[in-house]
Amino acid sequence: MQRYLTLFVLVGLILGVAVGYYLHHNQPSEAWPELAANFKLITDVFLRLIKMIIAPLVFSTLAVGIAHMGDTGSLGRVGVRTLLWFITASIFSLVLGLIIVHILQPGIGLQLPIPEEGNAPQASALNLRDFVTHLVPTSIFDAMATNSILQIVVFSLFFGVALAALGEQAKPVVDLAERVSHVMLRVTGYVMNFAPLAVFAAIAATVTENGLDILVTYGKFIGGFYLGLAILWALLIVAGLLIVGPRILRMLGLIRDPIVLAFSTASSEAAYPRTFEALQKFGVSKRIAGFVLPLGYSFNLDGSMMYCTFAVLFIAQVYGIDLTWAQQVTMLLLLMVTSKGMAGVPRASLVVIAATLTQFGMPEAGLLLILGVDHFLDMGRSATNVVGNSVATAVVAKWEKELGPEQTDVPPPATKPPPLEDQGDTEIGR
Repeated sequence: MQRYLTLFVLVGLILGVAVGYYLHHNQPSEAWPELAANFKLITDVFLRLIKMIIAPLVFSTLAVGIAHMGDTGSLGRVGVRTLLWFITASIFSLVLGLIIVHILQPGIGLQLPIPEEGNAPQASALNLRDFVTHLVPTSIFDAMATNSILQIVVFSLFFGVALAALGEQAKPVVDLAERVSHVMLRVTGYVMNFAPLAVFAAIAATVTENGLDILVTYGKFIGGFYLGLAILWALLIVAGLLIVGPRILRMLGLIRDPIVLAFSTASSEAAYPRTFEALQKFGVSKRIAGFVLPLGYSFNLDGSMMYCTFAVLFIAQVYGIDLTWAQQVTMLLLLMVTSKGMAGVPRASLVVIAATLTQFGMPEAGLLLILGVDHFLDMGRSATNVVGNSVATAVVAKWEKELGPEQTDVPPPATKPPPLEDQGDTEIGR
């Protein structure tokens, strides 16, 4: 099943479009919401299964990754390099969205209907105070129960640093966390068997309810955004080629399953476990993958950040609002900060956009203009987040000289994992 997962997912995607198109054109409009809800039930169950494993997997991989750094000096060096890449990628993503929307001007002269009020996320849901307090968990058990990834990451950082400081005394705990990650990866393999069905249901629900005509109405907006994503992919790949070398192209082949899964389900979370496995297959040491990838899912959402600038300026163009360059630079700085909290907020990109609109005096009703196609856009930015985090992990591994030869037997993990010292966590090339 795992060998043909990509094929099955693609088949599910095509069948979903076909079934959704048939139902949209052969069933009365009154029946569309109910039919879509029936399909969404399958997708919701799948995403719940994914969320079921995310918390223990993120905690175990991140804590173990930090523990394997060996000393605080090594941890600090890797942390600085990781942060450097995240900031650079964030700036490029935000600026690229700004440039593309100015060149294409998808909102100029576009008369789009504004849906009824009441469905848009509220800007008040995101402010600096709430973001800062949200970072720190009141209880790790509560954070895991609610799948608050940012809080889990913060606790894992403290826990991992403590494990690294204790050294040999903490080896039994590190060993246990290592085995927990193996178990969760095995569970991931079971859950992923349902991915093709979930993809079929997600696409069928969307097309049944909205039809393909919505893509025509918003074609310029959607096309411009996906053009921007294509350019962002190219920039990320070029950066990977310059630092990692031609091998980076092989990595793209290894992460095709997570990319397709993230695109189809519009969920970066759904792709996290398989991305972690693929990076180990590529040759990234477990300690680097376990450190960089979880942080990337909280602080390095390249696709989502580009979408924020693109969408805000698109709405400004629709309403004929001219923002000065000073305002646009301020907006970039604001999004640079607020976007780092995306992972902990439901419908995160929309909430960040709502807050930005309010900050610059633009009507929040503008957010409702993009709600109808947000799912289609979310598919692209979720896939881009997977690519961006994978490239980031590979680059940091290269900088740390911990990018070894490609592994062929990493996923799925063995029923009985090998001893800790035999799992490839030593510093390769040193």
